[in-house]
Order: sequence, then structure tokens, then C-alpha cells
Amino acid sequence: MKIITRAKAIENLRKYIDQDLSVLAKQFGITTYKKGKQNKGWKGLVLERLAGLKNNVSRAPNGLSYELKSVSFIKKNGKLTPKETMAIAMINSEELKSQRFFESHVWNKLKSLVFCAVMWHGPHSKKSELLGVTSLDFAEDDQIIREVKQDYEFIGQKLINQGFDKLTGKDGKWIQARTKGAGHGSKTRAFYARKNLVSKIFEISS
Repeated sequence: MKIITRAKAIENLRKYIDQDLSVLAKQFGITTYKKGKQNKGWKGLVLERLAGLKNNVSRAPNGLSYELKSVSFIKKNGKLTPKETMAIAMINSEELKSQRFFESHVWNKLKSLVFCAVMWHGPHSKKSELLGVTSLDFAEDDQIIREVKQDYEFIGQKLINQGFDKLTGKDGKWIQARTKGAGHGSKTRAFYARKNLVSKIFEISS
């Protein structure tokens, strides 16, 4: 069985930067549209194939699990910018109260992600180029990670002092804790990476 490490997956993916994923989808026999409706998972399926993850291939991340994460970018005032915030992990209030950042699910998820920036041309566009591929491993220093840690600790302390319902998307410089689910009355919260964090991750690795 062939083994694909996270480093190898990133190396494989970077060979396809600037290529249109929809063209590659056709080569792999992956359906992007069926009966007029878009297959929402098609980009992820294409990225997995480009990374080398297919039948009889095992992910071997040197002791860590990893996940490919497609992040849509748009052009705003001539500059590429993330289209939206990025969900990281659901919040378990008991874990948030007791777990330190480097023991937390949110850190384990962040450090495991392989970020794949893809171009977004609109809700019905079939075209989507691969713009870049990176992970937090490529950060030259740990300043950004320390600041994310501070956000996590602030949100955790607010939970302890004020309660779960007081967690809002206004808190945090790089990550936020906000509602996830239908309706404004949702009791579910999740950690999201703000758009500036997504931009920074690609910036520090370029």
C-alpha cells in the first residue's frame, strides 16, 4: 500500500497551482453538476486525487492526522481575499473550560489542516482555479500561533465568567466563537477562523 505523508500531499497539490479544478474533475470522472445542481463536494474530491489520495493509498502524517481544506477566495479591489470565515471545530463548553490551547481540539484541527486556496467565480460557476497550498508548518515564527492562543484563552475565560450564551463572533482577533446552525436562537457554537487569519496563513507561507 502506498503511503502519502502530509508533506508529500502538499508537494503533489502544488504541482497543480493555477490549473482549473473543473477541467481536472472531468479527467478524474468526478461530476461537478448533475441534473442542473452542483455537487458541493466536487472540489474536495478533486483535491484528494491531486494530493495522491485514492484507492489503496494511506495517509501517513508522521504521527498526525491531516485534512485537506478548500478555502474560497474572491477578488476585491483587485486583491485576492478569502470569501468567508472558515469553520474549525465545534465548541464543547466543558473542554473549553478545562483544556489548554495546545491540548485542545481547535489546535489539533488547525495544525492538521492542509489549506487549499481556490478561486470563487460565483455560485453557479463551474470554473475554479487552485491558487495556493499551505499549512501552519510553513509559518516562519510562532507569533500568529501565540495570538490565536490568546484568543482561545480569552474566549475560554469569558465562558467561565459569563456563560456559554455570552460567546459571540465579536470576540477574538484571529478566531471567533459564534453560533452554528439554523436560526439566530441557535445554542450551538463553533470556532471559526476569521478571514484575516486565513489570509495570514497563506501570506506567511509565501
